[in-house]
Amino acid sequence: MPNQELHRIVSTAIIHKKENGPSTGSGQVKYKYLITKRSPHKKVFPSKWTVPGGGLETDDYATTPPTTDDGHWYYALYTSLRREIKEEVNLEVGFIKYLLDLAFLRPDGIPVITLSFYAPYKSGEVKLDEDATEFIWASYEECKKYDLIKGILDEIRMVDEILNGKSEEEVKFN
Repeated sequence: MPNQELHRIVSTAIIHKKENGPSTGSGQVKYKYLITKRSPHKKVFPSKWTVPGGGLETDDYATTPPTTDDGHWYYALYTSLRREIKEEVNLEVGFIKYLLDLAFLRPDGIPVITLSFYAPYKSGEVKLDEDATEFIWASYEECKKYDLIKGILDEIRMVDEILNGKSEEEVKFN
């Protein structure tokens, strides 16, 4: 593949909420994470379990007033991710935090940069769009039972560790 500058930019959100019931004996809070099963018609990772997200579109910023006086837009990716979450699962989330990034080539040769974030559930009832067939709120341990896209389980583990007190510097992708 020749060197090129254009990439599809995708963002994902590991949405978490505290599990009802007592915390573990170690004092850790148990969290549930929203995972969804991709439709079998998807080009990339059909029928695999994943977390909500999608591609950045120019309409996520170009159709709104610039946020700077010289015609630029801040928070375009956050706007895009909030739109994708609302479209895919009908939820609102709280403050979005960066986790990590991933680069890969799709089967059709298009280069992709995926930026992974995490955010607390804020409101709404899950309602899936046509891109997903199932959903579940699952603990990190329960997520191990699902056929997740490679790497998603490690990302969920990382968020679980951060939410339970590990510093972001201590948490590593395995």
